[in-house]
Amino acid sequence: MPVRSDKYFKLLAEKYPSAQSVCREIINLNAIINLPKGTEHFMSDIHGEYEAFCHILNNCSGVIREKVKLLFGDVMSADECREICTLIYYPREKLDMLKKEMTLTDDWYRMTLNHLIEVAKLLSSKYTRSKVRRALPKDFEYIIDELLHVQKDEDDNQVLYHKNILDTIIAIDNADEFVVALAELIKRLAVDHLHIVGDIFDRGANADKILDLLMEYHSLDIEWGNHDILWMGAAAGNEACIANVLRNNLRHGNTEILESGYGISLRELALFAEKTYQGLDPMMAAEKAISVMLLKLEGAILLRHPEYEMEDRLLWGKMDLEAGCVVVDGKCFELTDTDFPTWDSERPYELSPEEKQVVEELKTAFLNSSRLQRHIRFLYERGSMYRIFNGNLLYHGCIPLDASGNFDRVVLDGESYQGRMYLDYADAMARKAYYHRDADAIDFMWFLWSGRKSPLCGRNIRTFEKMFIGDESIWHEESNPYYQFYKEERTCNMILREFGLYSEESHIINGHTPVRTMEGEQPVRAGGKLLVIDGGFCKDYHKKTGIAGYTLVYSSHGIQIKAHHPFESVYKALRENKDIDSDNQIIYTARSRILVKETDTGKEIQEDIEDLKLLMRRYREVSD
Repeated sequence: MPVRSDKYFKLLAEKYPSAQSVCREIINLNAIINLPKGTEHFMSDIHGEYEAFCHILNNCSGVIREKVKLLFGDVMSADECREICTLIYYPREKLDMLKKEMTLTDDWYRMTLNHLIEVAKLLSSKYTRSKVRRALPKDFEYIIDELLHVQKDEDDNQVLYHKNILDTIIAIDNADEFVVALAELIKRLAVDHLHIVGDIFDRGANADKILDLLMEYHSLDIEWGNHDILWMGAAAGNEACIANVLRNNLRHGNTEILESGYGISLRELALFAEKTYQGLDPMMAAEKAISVMLLKLEGAILLRHPEYEMEDRLLWGKMDLEAGCVVVDGKCFELTDTDFPTWDSERPYELSPEEKQVVEELKTAFLNSSRLQRHIRFLYERGSMYRIFNGNLLYHGCIPLDASGNFDRVVLDGESYQGRMYLDYADAMARKAYYHRDADAIDFMWFLWSGRKSPLCGRNIRTFEKMFIGDESIWHEESNPYYQFYKEERTCNMILREFGLYSEESHIINGHTPVRTMEGEQPVRAGGKLLVIDGGFCKDYHKKTGIAGYTLVYSSHGIQIKAHHPFESVYKALRENKDIDSDNQIIYTARSRILVKETDTGKEIQEDIEDLKLLMRRYREVSD
C-alpha cells in the first residue's frame, strides 16, 4: 500500500469531515466490493462491418436473449420472447413498424412496459443503486428508479403506485419514449465494460459509423490493431500510410468511407491516373497509380531508416524494365507489368512532380478532415498498444519472439527493446507522431503498420511481389515466431509474467489472426492461457472461419466465448424478429462467484477503505 502524506489526509478529511461520515463511506465501499463483478465483453477485428457489429452491441452478444428467456421462457412462446428482444434491440424502429401495423394499444403498452421493467430489474440486481442511478436516462431518472424498486406490501400500495405511474405515462402519450429509455438502460446494464481488441478499420465499408457508435458507448477501451494504426498514421500525415489507406479501400471498393464519410476527394488521383495509365478501367488505373506511389514512399522511409532492417523490401529500384524482370534473393522473376511511366532508374524512390502534387492534395485532405481527426483523437484517448485489465492481458497482434521462442530484441534510436518495454516504446512513438508531429515518429507509424518486427503486423509483407510478380511461390509472408510458440503454455506464461501477471487465472486475449474453424482451429490455445478472438466479422472471411465473429464474455461466473453466425439484415430483424444465433463455449468457470473486490476497481476501493480506516483512527485519537 502506498505511503500517504499528511497533505493527502487533510484533503481526505475535507471530503469526510467527521468520524460518522467516514463510517458511512466505509460501510458503502465494503458493500460495493462484495457485489458480483460487472460483465466485460471483448470483440476484435470488426473491419467496418457496421450492421453486424451494431446488432451485436444491441443484443449484447446474446445476453439480452438469455435474460428474456430466463424470465419469460416458461410463460411466453418463443415468438413472444423474440418480439421483446427485437423491441429492446431496435426500440424506435420496432415501434414505428408496429404503429404502421396498427397493433399498439394501451394494453400492449402496459404489458410491454411491465416486461421491460422486469428485465431491467434482473440486470440491475448486481449493481449498487447509486450505480444504476448513474446509468438511468436523465429524462426518466426518478420514475425508473421508483419502478425498479417497487416492493409488494400488505395493502398493495406500492403495486398500485407502480400501476398509476404506467397508466399516466400511457395516458399522456409518453409511452414510446419510455420504452426507448428502458431499452437503452437494459443494454447499458447488460454490459459493464467493452474491450475492442483492434482493427475497426478497412475491408468493410463503415468504420466511421462504428466509431460514431463507440464514441457514445458508456464504458470501453481499445487496443490498437494494425489497420487502426494505419489510419492513425495517415491522420498524422504519414504519406506512405495515406497511400496504403487509399490502396486498401480501392481494392475493396470502399471509396465511400473516404469521400462521403471523411470528405477526402479522390478527384486529383483519378485525373492523374486516367492520364498516366491510359487504357485501364478508371478504378484500376487509380489503384495502380496509388500503388506505384506507395512503393516509392515506402522505399524512401526504408532508406531513411536502415535500423528497420528491411532492405529486402527495396525491390522497386531493382527492376529491369527492358528485360521485364526483377531479381529477388539472387533469382530473376518475370514482371507481370512493365508500364510504369513515372519510374526513374536514377531516382526510383522519388515521386514525379505530378505524383507529389497528388500526394500533397491527399495529405492536406487527411489532415483537414474534421470527422476523421475527431475519430482518431478518440482512438488515442481510449486506445493503447496493450492493456492489463482485471488480470488479463489484451493486445491485438503479437509480442515479437526470436527463433528460439525468447523475446526478440529490436534496436531503435540506439536503444534495445524487447517484450513489454518494446510495446511501451511503440505506444509512446505513436503518441509522439500524432500530438507532436515528430518526423521519425511519423515514419514509425508506417513501420507499426507493416514492419517485419512490428508488434501489430507480425509477418513479412510481400507488397511488391503480390502486385507485380506472377510466380506465387514468392508470395508467402513468413509470420513472426510468436505464432508458432504462442500455442505453448510455457510461452504464454512467459509473456504474462513479462507484464506482471502471475495468477493461474490470467489470460492473453489476442486478435489479428482469423480462427479458421473450417480447418479445425480453435480460439482457445496453450492450455486455456491464450484466447484468440478474431472470428471473422468481415464477410470476406466467413468462408475461411466458418463463423461471423466472436465475443468473449467475462462475467462474475467465469469466461465463455460466443461464436456468432452471420447477420442477415436489420430489416429481417425487425420484420421477422431474426436475431444472430451464437454458439457458446465455456472457457473457465469460477470456483465461486467473482466479486468486485477481485477486480482492478475493487483493489483501488480496498486501498480507499484502508485510507479511510487510518483517517478514522486519527479522528478517534483526537477525540480521546
